[in-house]
Amino acid sequence: MSTLPKHAGPPRARRLWSVTGRMTAALAVAALALTACGGDPAATPAPSGSAAQGATFPVTVSHKYGDTVIDKAPTRVVTLGLSDQDPVLALGVVPVGSIDWFGERPYGKWPWAQPLWGSKAPEVVGERDEYNLEKIAALNPDLIIGMYSGMSQDQYTKLTQIAPTVAQVKGYDDYSAPWQEMTMHAGRALGQPAKAAELIAAIDKRLADLKAKNPQFTGKTVAVVEPYEPGKYAVFAPSDPKVVLLTQLGFTVPEAIVKAAGKEYAAEIGSERLDLIDVDKLVFLTADASTETTVKADKVYTTLKVAKENRAVFLPYETPPLGAALSFSTVLSIPYALDQLAPLLG
Repeated sequence: MSTLPKHAGPPRARRLWSVTGRMTAALAVAALALTACGGDPAATPAPSGSAAQGATFPVTVSHKYGDTVIDKAPTRVVTLGLSDQDPVLALGVVPVGSIDWFGERPYGKWPWAQPLWGSKAPEVVGERDEYNLEKIAALNPDLIIGMYSGMSQDQYTKLTQIAPTVAQVKGYDDYSAPWQEMTMHAGRALGQPAKAAELIAAIDKRLADLKAKNPQFTGKTVAVVEPYEPGKYAVFAPSDPKVVLLTQLGFTVPEAIVKAAGKEYAAEIGSERLDLIDVDKLVFLTADASTETTVKADKVYTTLKVAKENRAVFLPYETPPLGAALSFSTVLSIPYALDQLAPLLG
């Protein structure tokens, strides 16, 4: 077995992102002008502070480090997790502060979220799990959210001295809570659990509709793979959010991949084990065009039936950012990805 590159950021955050450090550069130049397609599950957000009108406060939110009481509808929210801004935006609140993880400027580039940010770029209050407490305090927040993060107990304690803080979802390892749980977690904190449930239900319906429209998916085997250097591949486990979405469309994961991944988020293999991914539909996540070229030049790959019959699809992280949307796997990015992905899988 090979060893995945240790790119910047917490190891388990790679469950959401890529296993390759090249994604950093690719995402930094993704097209800003793209607009979300296939419909957006969230309406254009109301001005900060008005989105939770009608909600009953105070609310109590349980999380990794205990219970947090939020006395009134938040008007100035700071998000500290890798993807926390997405469910907050979907619920109609524009964060005043956010974290920069890999130079991706989440407030200015992702096509599924950029329209909801509008012209309200947040203050960058840290990098990855390193928070600038002075910058956070200067924003005078009335709520701090760190769901998809590696927030420590010490950090949590310090943040609570600034504002009510909602930490990671209780019952999950850091960076492992499903998008549904994070959406509901944000909904409870913002006094909008019903709205959060509606957003989740809308995506569930879209998945069900796509499955019904594409009966050819049902029962077909699938593998989602990240080529991270020549001759080395990460084959994602069936528990990975990207794979879960495909199984909801009817695809199945071969038992050989299940066994190879074990309890890890992916099986790390070399070219000699590419027989694992000789499936009905093969999905590659690619950092750039050269990655696709490298894969197609792999002599073992060319011997696979899936390659000979051209049943592999290559989803870029860059333009359009389908690979990024599938990896990000949030209440905003999933709808962006689904309608574009279905024809490719067909």
